[in-house]
Amino acid sequence: MAAVETTAAPAAAPAPLRAARPSLARAAAWMSGWLALMVTIAVAGREAARHVPVLEMMELRSVIGFVLLLPLVWQAGGLAAMRSARPLVHLGRNVVHYGAQFGWFYAVTLIPIGQVVAIEFTMPIWTALLAAWFLHERMNAPKIAAIVLGLVGVWMIVRPEPGGANSVGQAISLVAAVGFSIALTMVKSLTGTDSVVRIIFWMCVLQSAIGLVPAALVWRTPTLAGWPWIVLVAFCGTFSHYCMARAMRHADATVVVPMDFLRVPLTAIAGWLVYAEGVDAWSVAGALLILAGNVLNVRGGRRSVSALTADAPRA
Repeated sequence: MAAVETTAAPAAAPAPLRAARPSLARAAAWMSGWLALMVTIAVAGREAARHVPVLEMMELRSVIGFVLLLPLVWQAGGLAAMRSARPLVHLGRNVVHYGAQFGWFYAVTLIPIGQVVAIEFTMPIWTALLAAWFLHERMNAPKIAAIVLGLVGVWMIVRPEPGGANSVGQAISLVAAVGFSIALTMVKSLTGTDSVVRIIFWMCVLQSAIGLVPAALVWRTPTLAGWPWIVLVAFCGTFSHYCMARAMRHADATVVVPMDFLRVPLTAIAGWLVYAEGVDAWSVAGALLILAGNVLNVRGGRRSVSALTADAPRA
């Protein structure tokens, strides 16, 4: 009997979660939440940066986000349920995401925010390549077309000038986009073994720890007028990731991420409404190409999800 017990307990791999049923409609619904929160954080982040340094804002975002997440943590089973069998993946994901996030905010100080957001949308091509490589997701013609049209649309909006005054900010934005795609691919991997609440819990905890010293070095007590913007940044920053992770449970990353192209025209509209930022014909044409790519992606994604649904085990 002892021999049986000795051989019956090999080092176990992380137990996979019960797979969410593939659903393009649910993925799109969660991505709508992501888009709304990310457009809001673009405005809130700009306003918060008028009151506190970026590193301090990032630290407060993580700490306040942790507090905002606590009701979902208790609902999910409390702190005991937040244990993960993949701590190194969480750590790696959050180190990369913290760096990419800082690069994004730093680039905003160098070039127009519309350019930063547009350059960020080279992210789907990196995500698609990483997801195909590490997660073995399939690439099909609609996904490829969505990425190509989206990138052409982004180029039309940005119209980069190599060697120009904006080239440093554009290069930083590009590096940040690669970082975001790596972090997003790791999130997709984590959704197979960890709950969405657990993923966001460790994002708040680890990024609070990572950013503690940098924030302390530049700390400036927020003004009363700054606190509402800081709290809004924390709310959007926490629950936007919750929406994205939930979307990833219902569809491939190569289906979900190109939907995020819509953030380019939506952010441009927000800039026009809130800050009276101009929108030229090139930007409109680029936005239409981005929208066309999303239509192709959704149609191709619907066919992919239908095939997955047909093969999915019935509960």
